[in-house]
Amino acid sequence: MSKQLNKELGTEGVLWNLNDLYDGLDDELICDDIDLCEQEAGLLKEFAGKLAELEPAQFARVVRRLERIAANLGRVATYAYLNFATQVTSAEAGAFLQKVKEAASRISRDTVFFDLEWSKMEQDVANHFLEAEDTAPYHHYLYSVRRYADHLLSKVEETLLIEFSPVAASSWTSLFTKVMGHLKFGDKQRGQEEVLADLYSPEREVRRQAAQDMTMGLKSQLHVFAHIFNTLLADKMIDDRLRSYPSWVSSRNLSNELEKETVEALVEATTSRYDIVKRYYGLKKRLLGLDELHDYDRYAPLPSLPDKKLSWQECREMVLAGFAEFSPKMAEIAELFFEQNWIHAPVVEGKQGGAFAHPCVPDVHPYVMVNYTGNLRDVSTVAHELGHGIHQYLARDKGYFNANTPLVLAETASVFAELLIFHKQLDLLDDPAQRRAFICQKLESIFATVFRQISMNRFEDMIHNSRRHDGELSSDKLSAYWLESQRAMFGDSVHLSDDYGIWWSYIPHFLRTPGYVYAYAFGELLVLALYKLYQEQGAEFVPTYLELLSQGGSQSPYDLLKPFGIDLSDPAFWQGGLAVIDEMLQQVEG
Repeated sequence: MSKQLNKELGTEGVLWNLNDLYDGLDDELICDDIDLCEQEAGLLKEFAGKLAELEPAQFARVVRRLERIAANLGRVATYAYLNFATQVTSAEAGAFLQKVKEAASRISRDTVFFDLEWSKMEQDVANHFLEAEDTAPYHHYLYSVRRYADHLLSKVEETLLIEFSPVAASSWTSLFTKVMGHLKFGDKQRGQEEVLADLYSPEREVRRQAAQDMTMGLKSQLHVFAHIFNTLLADKMIDDRLRSYPSWVSSRNLSNELEKETVEALVEATTSRYDIVKRYYGLKKRLLGLDELHDYDRYAPLPSLPDKKLSWQECREMVLAGFAEFSPKMAEIAELFFEQNWIHAPVVEGKQGGAFAHPCVPDVHPYVMVNYTGNLRDVSTVAHELGHGIHQYLARDKGYFNANTPLVLAETASVFAELLIFHKQLDLLDDPAQRRAFICQKLESIFATVFRQISMNRFEDMIHNSRRHDGELSSDKLSAYWLESQRAMFGDSVHLSDDYGIWWSYIPHFLRTPGYVYAYAFGELLVLALYKLYQEQGAEFVPTYLELLSQGGSQSPYDLLKPFGIDLSDPAFWQGGLAVIDEMLQQVEG
C-alpha cells in the first residue's frame, strides 16, 4: 500500500542525500573524524586543573577546540541517527548508531573537566575571562555552562556516568524505537503512520477500526513499554537526586533557560482555558450529527472539508508560495531543501514515525524527515519542519555552541511557518462551509499543540512524581494517569474509552526528552502573539523576525524576545494568546 501511495504522490524519489555528511557506513572519513576527536580530546586534558591560570586568549582557544570536537562528533552522530531513522529495523544501522554513541562517551570522558572547572570557578576569576574580547563570541555559552554549577558532580562521578551513558537512557529509547519500528497493526499488518492516518477518515467505521488496530498493537507490547517507561522514570529520578534538582522538570527548565515561574504561568493559563476545548468538541459533535463523540472521532473531518490529496509537487508549490509572500529569503532557503535533497518524504517500511528537522552541523545543512501521505495536515507538517530547517540554516553562522536554540524558541519558526501556510490555504476557499471546516481543522491543530501538549505535561507530572513517591508503576496505573489528564481537558465533550487509556505508550517525547512537551504550547502561543504583530506592522516586522531566527541560541529567550516587547513572565501574555484561539472558535460558533 505504501509503495502505491508514494507513486501516486510523487514521493518515491524524495530521499535525502546523506553524502553531504559521509559516503556510507564504510567511509574512512568517519573513522578519521572519530580518531581526530579522540586525539584532540586527549591533548586538551593537559589543561585539566589549570583553566584558571590561563590567559584569556589561551582560554578562548580551548573553547574553540572544544567546539571543533563537538562539531566533528556531531557530524558523525547526525549521520548515524539519520541513517537509522529510515531503517530502524536494520541491525547494521542500529549497531552503527550504538558504535557512535560509545565513541562519543569515550571522547566526552576526556573533556568533562572543562564544564566542571568552569562552572565552579570563582566569580572574579570567571569575570576575567568573560570580560575579555577573545571570548566574546562564546559569552552566552559560557554563562549557560555556569548555570549548572549546583548540579554537577565530581569529576570521578561525571566520568563514570559518561562511561555508562551508551547503555543507559539512550539505549532504552533506541529499544523503544526498534519495537515501534517492528510493530504491525491490524489484519493488514500496517505501520503506525498508516493506521494513525485512518483516524482522519470521514468514515466512522474506518476510524473505529484504526483505533482498535492501534490499541491491539500497543497491547501486544504493553509489558515492554511499561518496563521502558519505568526504567527511564527511575533513571531520571536518580539523576535528579544526584544532581540536586528540586523537581522532575527543573533540569528541562534550566536547559530551556526559563524560570519556573514562567513555565508555571504557561501551564496554569492553559489549563484554566480547557473550556475552549470542551466548547469546540461540543460544537463538532453537533456538526457531525453524532449523539456522542468517541476518542476515535476527535480528528474526523467535517463534511465540507476539502479532502483532495495533494501531490508532493503541489505541496512544494503551496509551501514555497506561502513563504515567499512573507519573505522571499525564507522561500529561497526552503527551496534548497527540495532542490538539494535535504528531505526524506515517502512512507517506507522500517522508517521512524512522525516528522523532524535535524540541525546537523553549521558547515553542512539541516535535514528534514516527514511521512507524507498527501492530506492538508501533511502540507502543514512539511511547512512546520521546513520552518525548523530555515531557523537552523539561518542560525548556522553562530557556530556549533550558539546555533542550537532552547526548545521553547525552537518551535517558534516551525509554528509560524504553519500559520503562514494556513492563511495561504484559507485564502483559496470561497465557500463559507469549506472555510468553517478548514478553520476547525486548524483549531484542532492548535489544540494539539497547546492544550494536548499541556495535558501531556500534566501526565508527565503525575507519572514522574508517582514513580518517586510510590515506586514502579503498573501499566494500569500509567493508563489511569493518562485518562485523568485527558479527561481534565475534554470533560464530557468526548467519550474516552478504557482502550484509549494505553495510548500514552507510543509517544516518544516522554522518553527521549522528558519535559519537552510544554515547549510546543509555549511556541504556539508565542507565535499567535508574533503573528498578530506581523498583521499590525506588515513588512517592517519581517527583518526583526528573521534576525530573531538568525540569533539561534546565542541569547536567552527573554533577551531574544525583547525587540518584540514580550514579557514571558506576565500571565496576561499567555492569556492573550489563548484569547486569540477563543476568537477563532467564536468565528465557527457563529
